[in-house]
Amino acid sequence: MDKLTIRDVDWQGKRALVRVDFNVPMDGETITDDTRIRAALPTIRYLLDHGASVVLMSHLGRPKGERNLKYSLRPVARHLQALLPGTDIRFAEDCVGEAATAAAQALPSGAVLLLENLRFHKEEEKNDESFARQLAQLGDVYVNDAFGSAHRAHASTAGVAKFLPAVAGFLMEKEISVMGGALANPARPFVAIIGGAKVSDKIGVLKNLLPKVDALIIGGGMANTFLAVQGHTMGKSLVEPEAFDTARALLQQAGSLGKPLLLPVDLVVAEAFAADAPHAVYPVGQVPQDGMALDIGPATVERYRQTIAGAKTVIWNGPMGVFEMPAFARGTIAIAEAVAAVNGVTIIGGGDSVAAVEQAGLADKMTHVSTGGGASLEFLEGRELPGVAALRDRA
Repeated sequence: MDKLTIRDVDWQGKRALVRVDFNVPMDGETITDDTRIRAALPTIRYLLDHGASVVLMSHLGRPKGERNLKYSLRPVARHLQALLPGTDIRFAEDCVGEAATAAAQALPSGAVLLLENLRFHKEEEKNDESFARQLAQLGDVYVNDAFGSAHRAHASTAGVAKFLPAVAGFLMEKEISVMGGALANPARPFVAIIGGAKVSDKIGVLKNLLPKVDALIIGGGMANTFLAVQGHTMGKSLVEPEAFDTARALLQQAGSLGKPLLLPVDLVVAEAFAADAPHAVYPVGQVPQDGMALDIGPATVERYRQTIAGAKTVIWNGPMGVFEMPAFARGTIAIAEAVAAVNGVTIIGGGDSVAAVEQAGLADKMTHVSTGGGASLEFLEGRELPGVAALRDRA
């Protein structure tokens, strides 16, 4: 973590322009999961406690560059008021223009202003320089606390940093330092668990992690492609023939590096992709022609559990099966339990893995649960994130 943070700024009398990730799921005007809002509270509280006024900006949904009140952040402002009782929380009807500028300039120390959805303007996603300059006029120092959007070079994540000093908030700092530390200097043994549907979605992650880890565990639909490459018949299971060369190369690389690349030894196989489909456990190599693998089997769980139990650092990205269906969630839940029991650093790398550990009630047992889906994936691939690169270096 070689970036400046909010601790490096004297905030007295300054206006903090903070990019947060308030892209929360909603049912009408009701927020159904406020995890991302609560994740930003430590940064907001620190700024307020140190004499700043705080201007918050975020996107919500995909309004496609047009004003669509279905994606208004006004309900989020109300929810934020409930989370910060006694704080003066205000809302601006737009994120740029005269009203936003007047609201920001009138904001006293200790008060918070939430701007309307950034993506009501197509210039946001285009990283338009003029739009970024207008945003920059709303603050004295720019704070990025939206790791979940850090992989996008948008006006509010990268462009605005050209016009203001740019530092990391606490959430951004934690994401970079915990995941970066695990990748750069992990306590060993270091085990990575990679799941999800497709090898093609995780090629970069697999290639980046394989030389770094002591063991790589593969689950989910992507395991089918590796098994097919080894000559196993997979019935109607999801298999990616176009990824065969990649899977073959990764298996060869693991062998040449002397790294265990663990694949399922048994699978939960169903007759159809349906929650109520009849299913049974089959050893790898015995999947029926009309069957599809939808979860790892109990022998695989035990094999994976033994490898995970000895680890000192674990990174997990991607479920072991179709965990949205209870019948095919057992493998994912069992792996979540195994990771939660590790005596070491445990990192859940965004996306469906986060939903899985929350579903299992184990999120609080992990060292770090990333708030970034695509950003986590790109970070694990070793790619530079524009929103991180835009922050000022400590050196």
